[in-house]
Amino acid sequence: MLRVKNSSLFFIFLTVVIDTVGLGIIIPVLPSLIKELINGDLSEASRYGGWLMFCYAFTQFLFASVLGNLSDCYGRRPVLLFSLLGFCINYVLMGFAPSIGWLFLGRLVAGITGASHTAAAAYIADISTPQQKAQNFGLLGAAFGLGFIIGPVIGGLLGQFGHRVPFFAAAGLSLINCIYGYFIVPESLKSDHRRSFSWQNANPIGAFRQIAKYPQIHTLVACIFLVNLAAHAVQSTWSYYTMEKFGWDERMVGISLGFIGILLTIVQAGLLRVIIPRLGLANAILTGLLLNTISLSLIGASSGIVMLSASCILYVCSGIAGPATQSLVSNLTPANEQGQIQGGIASVISLTAIFGPLLMSNLFSFFTRESAETYFPGAPFIAGSLLVFIALTIAYLYFKKTKSSE
Repeated sequence: MLRVKNSSLFFIFLTVVIDTVGLGIIIPVLPSLIKELINGDLSEASRYGGWLMFCYAFTQFLFASVLGNLSDCYGRRPVLLFSLLGFCINYVLMGFAPSIGWLFLGRLVAGITGASHTAAAAYIADISTPQQKAQNFGLLGAAFGLGFIIGPVIGGLLGQFGHRVPFFAAAGLSLINCIYGYFIVPESLKSDHRRSFSWQNANPIGAFRQIAKYPQIHTLVACIFLVNLAAHAVQSTWSYYTMEKFGWDERMVGISLGFIGILLTIVQAGLLRVIIPRLGLANAILTGLLLNTISLSLIGASSGIVMLSASCILYVCSGIAGPATQSLVSNLTPANEQGQIQGGIASVISLTAIFGPLLMSNLFSFFTRESAETYFPGAPFIAGSLLVFIALTIAYLYFKKTKSSE
C-alpha cells in the first residue's frame, strides 16, 4: 500500500512538473509577442498581459467548481487528462496567433479546462493521511518550482529563435503529459468516497456556499485570497519589471525564473518537510506570511541584482505558508468533499487572478508611463506587501482566538 501511494505521489509530481514546464516556457517571450502583435511598447504590453490573465482567470473562476464536482463524481484522472489537453490546444492557438485576439482565445480555452492543479491537490488529499498532507501538498510546490527551473530557461533560450517557438514546445510537452497520464496515472478516488454531480454546487456561488458551511476555514480562505492576490505582483509583472528596471532580455528573465525555481524546489521538497512538523501548521502559516510581507517590499525596492536575489530567497521561503494553510483546510473538511473544497479554493484563487493581473499590471503601467509624475516600477510589489500584511494580521488573530478557545 505504501509503495502504491509513493508511486502515485511520483506520478502526480511528474505530471505537475511537465505541466509547469509548459507554462514556464512562454513567460520570458510573452511580453515580446504582445509588443509585436499590438505594435506597442513594454508599458502598453503589460496592460494587455494583465487582460490576458484576466480572461484566463475569469473562465477558470466559472469552471473550476464544475471540474471539481466532476472529479468528486467520476474521479481525478479524467478531469486531469481533460485539463492537460486543453492546455495543449491553448498553446497551439497562441503559437499561431496572427493577432492579439487569438491570444485571448487561447487563454479562454485554457481557463475553461485549466484544473490540473485542482485535480492534483484533490489527488494528494485522497492518498494522504492528515499528518502527511502538509508535506505532500508541499510536493506540488516543489513540482511547480522544478518546472520553473526548466521551463523559463528553455523558453528564454528558444526565444532566441523566435517569439513563437516556445509556444509550440509548450504544446508538445502538454500533449506528452496527457499521453503519459492516460497510460500511467492511476485513479485515486475510491468509489465509496464519490458523490453524485450537482449543478447546484457546480458553480462559483455553489462552491462558496460549500465553503460557507465550514466557518472554521473562513479566515484561512480569506488568507488564501489575499496572498494569491498579492502574488500577482510577481506573476503578472516580473518579466515587465525586470526588463524595465534592469534592462533584462528574454534570456535573463528565463534564467532569473530558473533561479527562483531552484530555490522553490529546495524549500518545498526539502526544508518544508522538516520545518512544518517542527513549527506546527499555525506557526508555519504565520512565519510564511511574515517573510512574504518583508520580501515583496524588498523586491519592489531592489536597486541591483544582489538585493533582488536576496529578496527572492526570502520570498521563496515564505512559501511554507501555502501548503500549511492548504493542509489545515483539508484537515477541517470531510473526505468526500475534498474535490469540491479544492475546487472552491481554486475558484477563490481564480477570483484573485481576475483582479490581481489588472491591479498589478495597471500599477506598473501607471508608474512607468512617459507621463508618470513618479517613476516607480516596484509599485506592484509594495501593494502586494500590504495585502499580505493584512493576511498576516487576520491569521494571527484567528490563531490567537482558536488557542484561547481550546
